[in-house]
Amino acid sequence: MAHVVGVLALDGVVPVDLAIPCEVFDRARGADGAPFYEVRVCGEMPDVRARPFGLRVPHGLDALRAVDTLVIPGIDDPTAGVATAALAAIVQAWEAGARIASICSGAFVLAATGLLAGRRATTHWLAAPYLAERYPAIAVDPNALFVDEGRIVTSAGASAGLDMCLHLVRRDLGQAAAARSARLAVAPLDRDGGQAQFIRYEPPRCHASLAPVLEWMRANVDRPLTVAVLAARAGMSARTFARRFHEQTGTTPMQWLLLARIRRGQELLESCDASIDQVASASGFAASVTFRSRFRQVTGVSPAAYRARFNAER
Repeated sequence: MAHVVGVLALDGVVPVDLAIPCEVFDRARGADGAPFYEVRVCGEMPDVRARPFGLRVPHGLDALRAVDTLVIPGIDDPTAGVATAALAAIVQAWEAGARIASICSGAFVLAATGLLAGRRATTHWLAAPYLAERYPAIAVDPNALFVDEGRIVTSAGASAGLDMCLHLVRRDLGQAAAARSARLAVAPLDRDGGQAQFIRYEPPRCHASLAPVLEWMRANVDRPLTVAVLAARAGMSARTFARRFHEQTGTTPMQWLLLARIRRGQELLESCDASIDQVASASGFAASVTFRSRFRQVTGVSPAAYRARFNAER
């Protein structure tokens, strides 16, 4: 008997998020070559708006009662309220034993049901701070491509939804079937690094008395800066400067400087062919080994891997 996958198409659904689970699960095959999944696109209304076009949804919310896996794609406006009927249908599917997965801002729909409370979850890195603020009972991981909590799985945006669906195929059918699905999707089965590599790191800004010092720090990240040097620049004692800095930025001078240096490193890796040693020096790191270590800690990938993915010239 087929494993039924219900894909919830709410009004304002993100088309790529809707298409990914339909493609991955519809094409997956078991060891005998037979289809393993039956995909049903379900919605509250028969006609759904999906950005530049509309969709005709073949199944209503009642169909979710019989699904084994329910996938909730992202929606255009995660701040908009979700119809009570749709939330109730998700909860009913959960209570009936379904596995529930969300893609991108679909995490906001899932969060509105209360099922994510007390769990780890992720969403698109741009929306992660808002998800954490709106639902403080959720442990939001803004770096993860997807978070597997057993019967509840959440993923980041767009291509991370593909990573998650391939992961679910691997859970259900094993490594070989997941590898076949990945080849059909022309995608890697496992990606190194998380969402961190896609974030352009900007240290905190402030509009108070230290703003000129922060701008000077940003312009001079390649210099050997210390708290004493920065305090002198601000005309304060080191202790007063450190206290004021934390009050106005929420972080320490050295942590702020580290993010500014990583940001400079990202810019250089994206835009020029200088060696990693030269990028390290221009970003304020005395040794390239330190730059490589700090860069990986912050972004999740090595400087070389980052350049290979984001340098337009290459």
